[in-house]
Amino acid sequence: MGNSHSRSPSTALDSHHVPTVPVIHRKRSSAFSALTLGCTSAPYAASLPSYREYPFREDHSFSDRDEKRSFDPPPLYAISTTPDIIEDAAADAYKAFLKEHPQYALTWTLDALRRCDFARLDRNGETYVDYMGGSLYPESLIRVHNVFLQRSILGNTHSVSNTSQLSAACAMEARQAVLSFFRAPPGYTVVFTANATGALKLIGESFPFGVGSAYVLGADSHNSVHGIRQFAKRRGAAISYIDSTDVGGFDAAEAKAVLSRHRPRGESAPPCLFAMTGQSNISNSKNPLSMIEFAAAQGYYTLLDAAALAPTSVINLSETPVDAMAISFYKMFGFPTGVGALVVKESFLARLERPWFAGGTVDVVQAPGSIVTLTAELYERFEDGTINYLNLPAITDGLRFLSAYLPFLPLRLSSLTRHLITSLSELRHDTTGTPVVQILSRRPNKIVRSVGEQSDTGSVVALLFLSPSGQMIPNSFVEYAASRHNISLRTGCMCNPGGAAALLGLRDAMAALPCNATLHAFEQEMGRELGVVRISLGLASDFRDVWRVVQFAKIMGDGAARTALWDEWLAGKTGLAF
Repeated sequence: MGNSHSRSPSTALDSHHVPTVPVIHRKRSSAFSALTLGCTSAPYAASLPSYREYPFREDHSFSDRDEKRSFDPPPLYAISTTPDIIEDAAADAYKAFLKEHPQYALTWTLDALRRCDFARLDRNGETYVDYMGGSLYPESLIRVHNVFLQRSILGNTHSVSNTSQLSAACAMEARQAVLSFFRAPPGYTVVFTANATGALKLIGESFPFGVGSAYVLGADSHNSVHGIRQFAKRRGAAISYIDSTDVGGFDAAEAKAVLSRHRPRGESAPPCLFAMTGQSNISNSKNPLSMIEFAAAQGYYTLLDAAALAPTSVINLSETPVDAMAISFYKMFGFPTGVGALVVKESFLARLERPWFAGGTVDVVQAPGSIVTLTAELYERFEDGTINYLNLPAITDGLRFLSAYLPFLPLRLSSLTRHLITSLSELRHDTTGTPVVQILSRRPNKIVRSVGEQSDTGSVVALLFLSPSGQMIPNSFVEYAASRHNISLRTGCMCNPGGAAALLGLRDAMAALPCNATLHAFEQEMGRELGVVRISLGLASDFRDVWRVVQFAKIMGDGAARTALWDEWLAGKTGLAF
């Protein structure tokens, strides 16, 4: 009459009880332990829990062939910091780059990672610079997960069978891995969703907005954050925006002023929500996490969109105790897609009011009738239907994998981003001497010098390509030309209209939009395509990727080469050629 499963008290699997049945141990490899103990990432990796023990029937035990559910990164010995596969023409450029950024050599372990887990990039001749759209999966993660699926029998978690208990144990292990990865103190739980958007929607539809409530957010936010305003409006709440700066993000003083102006007045006041973007997916701006603490002190409930921040930055929920945080795992380590999470305080979750119920969220449902009793476990009330139990073991392994390399990423990506911006900014058209590109996104100010140090921006470069006369070259042509040179980048507004408007100087035009506006009409009004070219670096990026992007930009500054590509593109648009 409620959930399709019934779990007896002795076998109920939750954060407080693990079934006392025979178990299978999942061991970490000695190579993995050597890596995490032998480099700067050791304290971070060591904070993760050991693998949980899986419940398993004694007569089906794997005790004679325990699975190795971890990774074997390269051994810790000195290796060359020069990539194995690099164009001869880039060798001198790479040496010059190392002289300019000597600290980059400290990230040699990521060169080893590129060789062993992302070799397909060089085999296929692909330059992937769209990590903000989705990270690339390490090959070892797929192999390990595939072996686990081949050897295991997993059932729907809404039961008490052996196969279901194994799935439930994997799910619980994944929850604990998420909490440990983000160093969540007691009182947090994890709700698995389809993605970060699904996590944000849960908050929007369930937050108890009312007349007198306020929803405060930054203009430089993803559409999934903007979309919460629809729920707030329907319940009579006021919407208040924090303006973006010209290079995205927000000014801290202005943000505090807006939050102070709209804060709840008194303990009995309707609840207010502040949603903050940790890192913009278009402007490269990082907003200060200290704003979460300020908003909480003003009486707000707080929500952090960490989808763009989590892949390359350390987030410590013990230091930044946000009420809820949304993440997508494919943006962190590439696999699996279709799984995200809401990392949330249980006390906050208890205040949310879901507008419906579904299988898996309830204990008793009167039918026909109106009586509904929700399940006792808070996170289950928000996980509609059956969770993605076949892929959750990959979350645990993916987080362990990323934890070993995350401390190196800010140093590596900051060096590459600074070099990319400098190199692109120096390019000139061969006919007029005018700039080939215009950098729009925020440039890093801080020089990251050591492993474990955090950067002041992300690793995103948003730009426009310019014609010799200084006019914007259509982004659709740039995307075509990049694909012809095996470069995967992205163009458009990146589902971030406020950030795009700020970078493109279109905030007044955005404010004047009619209620029936379409993108086509907006572009006609502006007289050009809207959006930017976005280059974003990530886990597997190295100097070769940046060098190839710069070489492509040089082609765009070469009149003859650019014209040939332009003619190809036009012919393809008219159906006459490629």
